[in-house]
Amino acid sequence: MSFDVAYVRGLFPSLGDGWIHFDPQAGMLIPNSVSTAVSTGFRQFAAPPNPLYPSGRASADVTDRARRAIADLVGGDPAGVVLGNSRFSLMSALTESLLASHKSVGDVVVSRTDDEENIVPWLRLAKRSGWSPRWAEIDVETGELPAWQFEKLLTGPVSVVTVSMASSVTGVITDLEPIVDGAVHARALLVVDATSAAPFDTLDINEIGADVMVVSAQRWGGPPVAAMVFADPDRLNALESVSLDPSATGPARLEPERVSGALLAGTVASVEYLANLDEEAKGKRRQRLTTAIKGQSEYLDRLLTYLRSTLENLNQVHVIGESANRVPLLSFTVANVGADKVVRRLADNGVRALTGIPSRAFDVMGVNDFGGAVTIGLGPYSTPVEVDHLVRTLASLG
Repeated sequence: MSFDVAYVRGLFPSLGDGWIHFDPQAGMLIPNSVSTAVSTGFRQFAAPPNPLYPSGRASADVTDRARRAIADLVGGDPAGVVLGNSRFSLMSALTESLLASHKSVGDVVVSRTDDEENIVPWLRLAKRSGWSPRWAEIDVETGELPAWQFEKLLTGPVSVVTVSMASSVTGVITDLEPIVDGAVHARALLVVDATSAAPFDTLDINEIGADVMVVSAQRWGGPPVAAMVFADPDRLNALESVSLDPSATGPARLEPERVSGALLAGTVASVEYLANLDEEAKGKRRQRLTTAIKGQSEYLDRLLTYLRSTLENLNQVHVIGESANRVPLLSFTVANVGADKVVRRLADNGVRALTGIPSRAFDVMGVNDFGGAVTIGLGPYSTPVEVDHLVRTLASLG
């Protein structure tokens, strides 16, 4: 069965607001099943996990269900799923634990393509531990991370390599294979931020070769909950606990704050929503996720190709990054028109887009020297008609 965008659009009551939503990097629209799960959860899961009381047992159960849901999404083990309120809080907890565990024996490799959530905690760790950050640089023409540079970056003592699976501003997908091989050879902890790729690619943490994988539910229509998954849950026991609970075990040892049970219920519902994007998908949740995400990706790949080709037919529009290997999002500039003005024109015509996203990639590429860039992304509810409206609006700037 081909991807049924009409069916999917019916899952999002917020599409009735009259806007065209090309801003999923700020948070994918939330389907009705997720918002219902969150609102119901605020009544059901107010108590902290506690085996002595029904409400406490319910909160413990929804935490377990959230770990299993994320594990199904990334092909991991629920015992290795750490839950948090944001990627930044999870990365900060991991860096704090590494510092306290005296696991710092070398430098940290960070990337210009990454979000600040996956850069700042590591730079702070480097400063506190005496490490030096080593920067993986971007190819300003393609938007890619050239593989050849990692041989040099991973020479000598390196403790951590952290990289994004896909850029949240250009959409360009990172070639992880040489990075994985280099990290293994250097015996460095490899942390992969799969947030921008998660809704559009079937993830398998073991197949990819990451030691730790980070995702954020907001990027696929979930609440503000993030997860940090360890391929080997036993690694958690070797790290210093940063929990406020001295008796915490397993993933809870890297969870300084408890995530609201209502938000965890919404996280479970959001993974179920992904698994049900294909009405005919069968089997366990992991199998349904694989089928549904594949169907969605095929549809969005076609729509992205159409979007990019029509934008490139506008003489005044320049799509940033020549690479064709990307998730369904991109950034562009308009000749002699600042990004702020472009976004205002789009908003006047009912189109939501983004600008001003902090990006070290844009800094290196010189984008901000020419008025900034407009970033747009596609969701499972996006249509060719919406793309046409976007392009007509941009053409009116010429």
